[in-house]
Amino acid sequence: MPDTATPHHTLDTAAPVLSASGAHKPAPGERAALEQDEQAARRYLRSLCWPDETPRCPRCANAKIYSLSNDRLRCAACKYTFRPFTGRWLDNGALNCSQWLTLLRLFANDTPMAEIMETLSLSYNTAFKATTAIRFAILAHATDSAQLLGPDTRLDSYLKGTRLTGGPACMRMDSIPVYGIMETDQWVFIDLIPGFRAETLFHFHLNFHLKIVRSGHLVYSDKYKNYDTLLLCGNDTLPYDCIRRRRGKVHVDEAETPFWGYLLNNLKRLRGISCQRFPLYLKELEFRYNNRGKDLLPMLDNYLCALVRPGVGI
Repeated sequence: MPDTATPHHTLDTAAPVLSASGAHKPAPGERAALEQDEQAARRYLRSLCWPDETPRCPRCANAKIYSLSNDRLRCAACKYTFRPFTGRWLDNGALNCSQWLTLLRLFANDTPMAEIMETLSLSYNTAFKATTAIRFAILAHATDSAQLLGPDTRLDSYLKGTRLTGGPACMRMDSIPVYGIMETDQWVFIDLIPGFRAETLFHFHLNFHLKIVRSGHLVYSDKYKNYDTLLLCGNDTLPYDCIRRRRGKVHVDEAETPFWGYLLNNLKRLRGISCQRFPLYLKELEFRYNNRGKDLLPMLDNYLCALVRPGVGI
């Protein structure tokens, strides 16, 4: 049967509570209720997608939308048919809305993967894909997101349009990127260093005496320009045996800055991080550190409901 289209004017949504920053935030005690009520959870997440209660096309942003059957919507301008969460990070992962809210709470509390799987009765693959979507959403809201989601990091190989359905690109010495860490005034900044690859760092070590240290697949350097350290996550293609042993510690190990200890402890706890996924964890830890003491949930809720814009800074 043909679709019966009707104009869509308002959303069926309870009035959301706004935080001081304007982000939608459930009232105290309301979060637990949302996690137990799928329809209420769905209304809440829809309100984050369309804060003014006006549905817009995820493809062309047109606001003249028609309702179809089975929760589908159609744009009157470009004729694109979509659902409320189409084109958003939220649309990556086989979770319902109440499960997403529970997962976001667990993620904000840095809950181990095993506990997430048990709490939500999820397989490892399902839990892993959903937490990966959250990490991509965090990275997409970094000021350097356009650079990080591009070919320099190979994170673009994970995205097929707006979907996380790709796979990791092969990386070797000439393609593994290098990042710089700068900590100042209680803030930390992690940058992708343009033009630097693993082979560049090893070249600087062997020919310009830049001290580097290896810890598993993590390789990091002495102070470089304004950065406390340069670092990368390697793989078995790197010539680790050429790293020279030198007396004394590199700058970050000697300075024992708060973030460096926090970073190392978390990377050791996570284990088995690949060079392809390394920037996801770096930007997650940067986000957590720079927002320490804050309630992360309102930010994570909004990040997950944002549109996926590959190659575009948010």
